[in-house]
Amino acid sequence: MSVNDEATGRRNAATYDSAFLKACRREPVPHTPVWFMRQAGRSLPEYRKVREGTAMLESCMMPELVTEITLQPVRRHGVDAAIYFSDIVVPLKAIGIDLDIKPGVGPVVEQPIRSRADLARLRDLTPEDVSYVTEAIGMLTRELGETPLIGFAGAPFTLASYLVEGGPSRNHEHTKAMMYGDPQLWADLLDRLAEITGAFLKVQIEAGASAVQLFDSWVGALAPADYRRSVMPASTKVFEAVAGYGVPRIHFGVGTGELLGLLGEAGADVVGVDWRVPLDEAARRVGPGKALQGNIDPAVLFSTREAVEAKADEVLAAAAGLEGHIFNLGHGVLPSTDPDALTRLVEYVHTRTA
Repeated sequence: MSVNDEATGRRNAATYDSAFLKACRREPVPHTPVWFMRQAGRSLPEYRKVREGTAMLESCMMPELVTEITLQPVRRHGVDAAIYFSDIVVPLKAIGIDLDIKPGVGPVVEQPIRSRADLARLRDLTPEDVSYVTEAIGMLTRELGETPLIGFAGAPFTLASYLVEGGPSRNHEHTKAMMYGDPQLWADLLDRLAEITGAFLKVQIEAGASAVQLFDSWVGALAPADYRRSVMPASTKVFEAVAGYGVPRIHFGVGTGELLGLLGEAGADVVGVDWRVPLDEAARRVGPGKALQGNIDPAVLFSTREAVEAKADEVLAAAAGLEGHIFNLGHGVLPSTDPDALTRLVEYVHTRTA
């Protein structure tokens, strides 16, 4: 055990018996733990207030602000885990990629990566590049006490798609053109991104994150054979980079019903499931030895309280036979969601499963 492992172990001792980490380890829980993707964000008036006048990427580099934003949903909703407030392109910005997050658009890359010469722009990420992350997580773990903090990063495929397309894309045509037309360049690009992502997650774990989630937002655009051949080696490399820390590793993608088994096979301990596949069917696809996370449709929260509770009951019934279950949405909280609906849902799931 290295010095880092010992330090991480000490920091995580307080959170070890939390319902969230027990569920990740597929152990009996006092109640089904709940957290929400994008729980810290635009649905909260207090978030909009503290972010006012501060650009997204700038806010990710301000430890006090990151700490406050990350804590807001824990205070308001009583969720069982906090997720570190950041953006998937932060490590790319940190190594000098010229990009910005444009309101209403998303990450936009000034010079897309399209050739072998462009790979040279992707240098290694060092802890010094993201010292603000270490500082913020130190502040957070002191504040959170027994509530675990989830670190997170974008997966190599999703980062590659932003870099190659130059921004968000519906069809990923440039990305797939490289993947099919120059498989060696594609493999080298994903390998570089796996190194950067692994380093970024290590920084978060060593600072005190109790678990990590790899978001592969766009990977649902791929067929299983393409995922296995062209993407899975890089995702596996990320998971292997942090395997020695012993923290749970969560893997989530949108529209990944056909890929669920492969997402687990890539090295995750917990597989996130969107709302399109019931959890009992997801468990069959993933196979034994993994916990599942999910998976109520975020849009359901705009309906009546009775409808939300009925949908929550459906999710809990489908999860009844699982080895481990973390209740979550099937994707992130939508910006115009009523925060009270989230608070009530946490309370409902806790009460129903206690």
